[in-house]
Amino acid sequence: MKTKFIFVTGGVLSSLGKGLAAASIGALLEARGLTVTLQKLDPYINVDPGTMNPFQHGEVYVTDDGAETDLDLGHYERYTGVKCGQRHNYTSGRIYYSVINKERAGDYLGGTVQVIPHVTDEIKQAILQLNGEADIAIVEIGGTIGDIEGLPFIEAIRQLRGDLGRDNTLYIHVTYVPFIKAAGELKTKPTQHSVKELRSIGIQPDIILCRTEMDLSPEIKAKIALFCDVKEDRVITAKDVKCIYEVPLCFHREGLDERVVECLNIWTRQPVLTAWENLMARIEQPQYTVRIAMVGKYVNLRESYKSLNEALFHGGIANNAKVEIDFVNSDEVRGKELEERLSQVDGVLVPGGFGSRGIPGKLEAINYAREHNIPFFGICLGMQLAVIEFARHVAGISMADSTEFAPNTPDPVIYLMKEWYDYRTDTIQKRDENSQMGGTMRLGAYPCKLVPDTTAFKAYQKEEIFERHRHRYEFNNFYRDTLEKAGLKISGLSPNGELVEIVEIEEHPWFLGCQFHPEFKSRPLEPHPLFVSFIGAALKRKYERQS
Repeated sequence: MKTKFIFVTGGVLSSLGKGLAAASIGALLEARGLTVTLQKLDPYINVDPGTMNPFQHGEVYVTDDGAETDLDLGHYERYTGVKCGQRHNYTSGRIYYSVINKERAGDYLGGTVQVIPHVTDEIKQAILQLNGEADIAIVEIGGTIGDIEGLPFIEAIRQLRGDLGRDNTLYIHVTYVPFIKAAGELKTKPTQHSVKELRSIGIQPDIILCRTEMDLSPEIKAKIALFCDVKEDRVITAKDVKCIYEVPLCFHREGLDERVVECLNIWTRQPVLTAWENLMARIEQPQYTVRIAMVGKYVNLRESYKSLNEALFHGGIANNAKVEIDFVNSDEVRGKELEERLSQVDGVLVPGGFGSRGIPGKLEAINYAREHNIPFFGICLGMQLAVIEFARHVAGISMADSTEFAPNTPDPVIYLMKEWYDYRTDTIQKRDENSQMGGTMRLGAYPCKLVPDTTAFKAYQKEEIFERHRHRYEFNNFYRDTLEKAGLKISGLSPNGELVEIVEIEEHPWFLGCQFHPEFKSRPLEPHPLFVSFIGAALKRKYERQS
């Protein structure tokens, strides 16, 4: 199979939605019967976003094979049938790291190592790994045209047109067309300057996606086409929408998918978009409303919990409900104020995270949800804190803690497991406090055996699942018998019984904590079972209280 490549760039400013645009194009091409794959190239120097603060970069998305990636890979997987991995996200740091290692190994035969051709060749090699994987590969270049760190990536994709041919490459540029209220009109100058910058580097865009607050008139499109040297029907309105899952349908109405297959000289069937149309009908007319408190320390930046927000939304769709999220900052909201906030919601969710900040507030929230029979969902750190709270207040282990926050605790119910069997690599993993940060992580998809007649089993309706992990600390098996005798149900374990993956409280209407991140596998057209079950329980509680 010979793959054709679409390169998506962005200009004017960041956060224009290149990732959503790339994912939506992928969805439209799949609807036409084509196979697609997607890749994100990030210009920052970090090898991956794994050690970056969520306030700076947003969520770190994790793939089945354990790659810590940019959050746009979450969009790719939610909108398409693509399963991303290590080769679908490259950073400048990863590219330069490879080049330097080759230089140290003598691979360049003593030559002077330069950006061109050595760095650009490394980038091209990363991109061309996708050749043969699908009919179409959509490659998104992070950052904004003009950023100095992004220049090698732009040069690499410029060269690829010469290497692969015009019919096998397509440049799509996402720009911004602002509406100036004082003048009462849309302004095309930012788009003109952005395209000028791109052309100065040697790339002429084939299609321009114009992010805007309102529809572009034929006159505006004609003006952009004239000054940017593209056909008028290849100037596409990318209008703001209320729901991101409407984007593929909006692009289709603009004729974007037709222009793409035309530019690539490829034959396809007419698109079948029934599933997306039905999805939007359910989103626009929900029968119910449910309110969920998300208690975390990164709530001031919504991108920090991007997949989690979407998974809750998906769970609502499956229950024909609109999910309203009350973001509660566990570092600031405590005591009576926290209780007041939680008394107004139908469910409580404590997400993952790292470090000691905000922990007391999360523990208070878990305690309130447990004692007041509010449906509770703890994910990763949220599950570990649920174990700590239960150990302290139900099992009588008053000093129970995690060695992450209290290294010298006498009762480490959560701790750094020194040795464990890794199902992904079929090896024994060893780690301690001196290991590199990335080296102490359990990353990627791991198997989990479910116990019959539990909340987890009822949600999944299967005996074995595979879920994605991103954490260092584990449930301490030394305390397993004590906690189980006190009423904590362990409903999910690794196949060898060594790693505790899911805990529940049987006497509670819905109280579940999982060590993995189920949000990474939730899709709008395939909502994750745990989120469907959690939202269903929250809805049940809401209407039982009202009746």
